[in-house]
Amino acid sequence: MRSPDSKHEDPFMVFLPRNNLTYMEMQEVIDQQRRMIERDMEDYVYPRGKYGINISNLDELTMEKGGRPMRSVIVATWRSGSTFVGDVINAHPANFYHYEPMLDFGIVQVRGPPLAQEAIYNIYALFDCEYHKLDNYLNFGKSHPWVFNHNTHLWRQCQNHKKICWNPEFVSKFCRLFPFQSMKLVRLRLSVAEVLLEDKSLGIRLVFLVRDPRGLLQSRKHRDWCPTSPDCSEPARVCADMVSDFESAVKLTQKYPRNFKVMRYEDLSLDPFAHAKELYEFYGLDFHPNVQHFLETHTKSDVGGVSSTFRNSKAAPFHWRNDLDFEEVQEIQSVCSNAMRLWGYRFAFNDTHQKEFNPLTEYQLIL
Repeated sequence: MRSPDSKHEDPFMVFLPRNNLTYMEMQEVIDQQRRMIERDMEDYVYPRGKYGINISNLDELTMEKGGRPMRSVIVATWRSGSTFVGDVINAHPANFYHYEPMLDFGIVQVRGPPLAQEAIYNIYALFDCEYHKLDNYLNFGKSHPWVFNHNTHLWRQCQNHKKICWNPEFVSKFCRLFPFQSMKLVRLRLSVAEVLLEDKSLGIRLVFLVRDPRGLLQSRKHRDWCPTSPDCSEPARVCADMVSDFESAVKLTQKYPRNFKVMRYEDLSLDPFAHAKELYEFYGLDFHPNVQHFLETHTKSDVGGVSSTFRNSKAAPFHWRNDLDFEEVQEIQSVCSNAMRLWGYRFAFNDTHQKEFNPLTEYQLIL
């Protein structure tokens, strides 16, 4: 656990090479980004007690000034719409996006020890902007650019300043400028993520995003990294996780009603503007015009490949009805009946029914 005064320290200054061009380049980029954030936040509507968040100025949200950023988390699984939701939050100005912090773990689900300890350690290091603790993560990123390239502000600097992009001291100081931090996790199950809600010093608000297992598994068929991993490709494992996550969600809803929320990908897709506003209200964020623009340009038509977030949002969750054979659907439904019942997904009865029916019904977080 961190010391109570750790947020007021700046441990990175002692590591920075002060008398060379690298240090000067770092400082120039950091000073420039600080000015950009101040400009982006000029007209920001601070909560001032609204949403249970008593913040009224930028310094209160900036780690380099001793403040605590507003931290938003998305917990999901692969191909559940989390990239889209993550980008909705990242459309907010002055946001620092921790995109899938466990990319270097491989295609696994973290359900408990021994991986859980390392995962939580890394998440703390990221939220505290302590990149000197994340050698494996940074080294992995040097050959896997998507570690950083979803982080709009950081990646822009990486394109212009390649020498310092993966320098832990630079990234740490850069991270500490931002008033908002978001993170999406697709390898950490909800029972493990609970520790993040327990720690009030983090102040996170966590959304769990769930999707119909038929849609998940249909979408994963298009990814070459999935079929060789049982955690990704086996319906029984996928749906066992969904049942476990439901049980955790029931408990977390009761324990942390202000800091925990569940959202189905299908509901978000059918009415993205209403649900995005609801999401922003939950996180305590001002619904900025940038977010409105993002939704207007990313929810009307399909552009790009399977990882693109430009989608006809009303159709995207239901492609499985035409792309899967009924035999495949039956196989999934046979091992996923409990998960589907809990999360409010109807069964398809035959090939014709599958292509025409509405798979959604209501669900309640009650065991």
